Amino acid sequence: MPTESRITSRPWTTVHAAAIAVLRTADADAKAATARDVAALWQNDALTLSAPDTHSYTPPDRPARPVRPELLPPARMPKRRKAGSLETRTALIHAVAHIELNAIDLAFDMVARFAPGMPRSFLDDWIRVGADEARHFTLLQNRLKDMGSFYGALPAHDGLWESALATMDDIAARLAVVPMVLEARGLDVTPAMIMRFEKTGDSASAKALKTIYEEETSHVAAGSRWFHFIAGKRNADPQKLFQTLVRQRFKGLLKPPFNTLAREEAGLPADWYEPLAVTPVSPGKSLISNP
Repeated sequence: MPTESRITSRPWTTVHAAAIAVLRTADADAKAATARDVAALWQNDALTLSAPDTHSYTPPDRPARPVRPELLPPARMPKRRKAGSLETRTALIHAVAHIELNAIDLAFDMVARFAPGMPRSFLDDWIRVGADEARHFTLLQNRLKDMGSFYGALPAHDGLWESALATMDDIAARLAVVPMVLEARGLDVTPAMIMRFEKTGDSASAKALKTIYEEETSHVAAGSRWFHFIAGKRNADPQKLFQTLVRQRFKGLLKPPFNTLAREEAGLPADWYEPLAVTPVSPGKSLISNP
């Protein structure tokens, strides 16, 4: 079982080295625990801002990963079986756990790759996000064990990190594609997932997803806030910059229906993303309500 976060005698003195330690941790449970440790150390002013200027502290293009799950192209992912069955519910929780594990690395890659030259509050936000994602992963890992499974028991796909690779050279592109497109998509689909679990009587899974949903809004908001900051530094119109970067760096079009209420709360107005959608959406129309 993963241990609770605590101040440890980890061999880091800088936040940069600590963030890279998260990225270089392969075991999923250990990665989540390391992320929580880094957040605790940062909150207690036990890490400095300076980064050693050595190759060993360059963020890896790909984070370390456990041997399992097997990573497959999306087209080769197994089809889900009977709706509401334990097998299907386990597969859904496993898929979300995989997203949360990737989200830990995405948050700490943001720190390791893009924090130099940014305000301290940038690190505050993304280390907090990384700790949240670690807690979410552990919550889902424990739920999988209660369901007779574990993270790694099923295959998963690598789409999230492909988006990280496509945006590793530009902080504005990373913010636009990861929190403001991919994480915002979670705001769209999670309410329906919660209802599905509640309908099948799986209140424990529904409760876990509600916790994640409520906190993910602040993650999208952090992405929007820092995207506006970067756009301002570049003297660029933020809406136009967002749409340009998504068209350039994100594969495909955005998929409605959109949870416009949650997106608006997170700082994403509908006229930013609706022009990028597969099909037109009536302005201001919310096709998914908050749970």
